[in-house]
Amino acid sequence: MKDEYSALIKTGTWELVPRPTGVNIVNCMWLFKHKYKSNGDLERHKALYGLKQAPRAWYQHFANFLINLGFVITKSDTSLFTFRQGDDMAYLLLYVDDILLTTSSDRLRTWIISQLQTEFPMSDLGPLSYFLGIAVTRKPSYMLLSQEKYAREILERAGMASCKPSATPVDTKSKLSADAGPPFRDPTLYRSLAGALQYLTFTRPDISYAAQQVCLFMHDPREPHYEALKRILRYVQGTIDHSLHLYPTVSHRLITYTDVDWGGCPDTRRSTSGYCCFLGDNLVSWSSKRQHTLSKSSAEAEYRGVTNVVSEACWLRNLLLELHCPLRQATIVYCDNVSAIYLSGNPVQHQRTKHVEMEIHFVREKVALGQVRVLHVPTRYQFANIFTKGLPRELFLEFRSSLSVRPPPATTAGV
Repeated sequence: MKDEYSALIKTGTWELVPRPTGVNIVNCMWLFKHKYKSNGDLERHKALYGLKQAPRAWYQHFANFLINLGFVITKSDTSLFTFRQGDDMAYLLLYVDDILLTTSSDRLRTWIISQLQTEFPMSDLGPLSYFLGIAVTRKPSYMLLSQEKYAREILERAGMASCKPSATPVDTKSKLSADAGPPFRDPTLYRSLAGALQYLTFTRPDISYAAQQVCLFMHDPREPHYEALKRILRYVQGTIDHSLHLYPTVSHRLITYTDVDWGGCPDTRRSTSGYCCFLGDNLVSWSSKRQHTLSKSSAEAEYRGVTNVVSEACWLRNLLLELHCPLRQATIVYCDNVSAIYLSGNPVQHQRTKHVEMEIHFVREKVALGQVRVLHVPTRYQFANIFTKGLPRELFLEFRSSLSVRPPPATTAGV
């Protein structure tokens, strides 16, 4: 408690003022949380709290200090700061009081850390190994992002730490209905587990579609919805050591895949859109989401899916530009619907496409500028299928491998 108190006093968290007359003093207490290391060991007790406006005030103070050092706040992500002077470059990512820093040289990193320590009480934890519940394993030939510890915690919370594994996270049947079956006995547990699975998708894109489906019913969960959630947990149990693999790559092309399950929702008949984005050989972005509006045809639904992935690609291109790594080639968008591809390049408007005119103009503008090329891909090689529907086991496993979600490489004895 003494260390925490000293840190709060040093940063000026409180200001002592006279007691106003005629008011009651509200008592308070310190509630410590446990902060753990990536291996589960206790790191320290933390008491971090404040008023609602405290995070904003902290961010503004920290951002102003970085700006004075020569950093620039990126427009793509206000929590990301970049620094460049000649050949020296640095990226700093801020999440509340957790910081990631990478630099082009050890000298620059040492200088930035020393400057930060003059203003803020902080310590250098060394090379990245654990950040926001994600364990990072770095090797010369690859990097692994894993949430194995977090996944085990979810299974224990659900009482399924020793459950029988499932080969896939969702079956190939039609999507769940909102009023299917009797209400689930513990809605709070359902919401807790569904929300936890959402966070697990940060390194497990293979469960994105399944998690998206169970999250649709958090307001009124039913027994069949919980059974679907338990199937996801059984799949996680069988793939507990799987992680997202990233590799060095010489290609800097942005290649995306988009797919839609037209009218798949049995209650609203809205479509489910899914996409994945690869920078070189590495998966960098993915999504599984129900569309906001009803589509009258599969072509319309697919075109809205193209619009979604083009929007994401534009954001990624802008982010890379701000990181001083601009893309020189057009983004490739692979779609398995010929009509949607035709709409992206045909300048003639039709009466039946007026209601999607905004989306059409947006994509066509990017195509005309040479930033995007929309191409056809056979459904058999449409990786985004894994984000829109349940797939047969063999196809699911093949697509999962294509997303670089797999167990860690086997180690040789003595290495």
